[in-house]
Amino acid sequence: MVLSMTPSDAEPLVHITNFRMDFGQATVVEDLSFEVNRGETFGFLGSNGSGKTTTLRALLGIYRPTGGILHIDGKPFEPEGDVRLGYLPEERGLYKKETVLEVMSYFGRLKGLGKTTARDWSTNYLERVGLGDKAKTRLDKLSGGQQQKVQLGVTIMNNPELLILDEPTKGFDPVNRRLLMNIIEEQKNAGATVLMVTHQMEEVEKLCDRVILLKGGRAEAYGTIPEVQNQYGGTMVRLVYAGDIPPSPLYEVTSRERNYAELTLTNNGVLPGGGTVDEAVILRELVTAGVLVRSFTTSKLSLEEIFVTVYGEQNELVDV
Repeated sequence: MVLSMTPSDAEPLVHITNFRMDFGQATVVEDLSFEVNRGETFGFLGSNGSGKTTTLRALLGIYRPTGGILHIDGKPFEPEGDVRLGYLPEERGLYKKETVLEVMSYFGRLKGLGKTTARDWSTNYLERVGLGDKAKTRLDKLSGGQQQKVQLGVTIMNNPELLILDEPTKGFDPVNRRLLMNIIEEQKNAGATVLMVTHQMEEVEKLCDRVILLKGGRAEAYGTIPEVQNQYGGTMVRLVYAGDIPPSPLYEVTSRERNYAELTLTNNGVLPGGGTVDEAVILRELVTAGVLVRSFTTSKLSLEEIFVTVYGEQNELVDV
């Protein structure tokens, strides 16, 4: 599979080339290369165990890579460096015995804000996310979703140039998920580059400029959403019908339920001897075979459908 890349006039903010990570005899990531352009929202996707968290930790210097180059703004990341970083890890790290406002103010001062500025920013943020009445509540008295909101506030309070989010909406209901997505979009509009790990494919389609899909520590697909759809998805035919759908070398029945079916074009519609098959050919073949077609629509596979196709029934329990 050919993996494509959208060029950028400016140098990419994140640059990873031929990254490899071994743990003992096990290779977790192998020959991974991709870039995150300045100002874009980039989706970092994959099943549990595909190497996403390992890559982020190596990028941030938590792990020492076995091989390859991992650069932020042209050099290895240093906490005291010039790039303002906001990192929301999947494992949360707040002082749960302290009050919400004290914790946020403390982290604000660590990020270079003055005491008054940190408290004012934290107070305004808590009001924004519906936690204004929790400012003097201990962290361990909050729900998991409420703690997640606090963690996000700590992550963005220094107006990061690079915002890395590992499962940012985990544990959120739809209303709070939308609120968080709005906040992420605001950060991008303010100039942040966003690298987001998530299993919420609908969010990726709405927010992300480009994506990479990892499988077994390697890049399975890479590019804009339409490019990834072309790389792996092809065209999906959705059909409401009566009768029997005949077998055909032109398509595969990927889903069937009563009088509804989904068909994918064989080899993305490219014929073995050259040429392509369009939707009209499929419709004509069905009608000629006696299928009563009540509804016939076509579209590219969604990212969620591509994700299921790529990873199948994988259900690893530990992400690396």
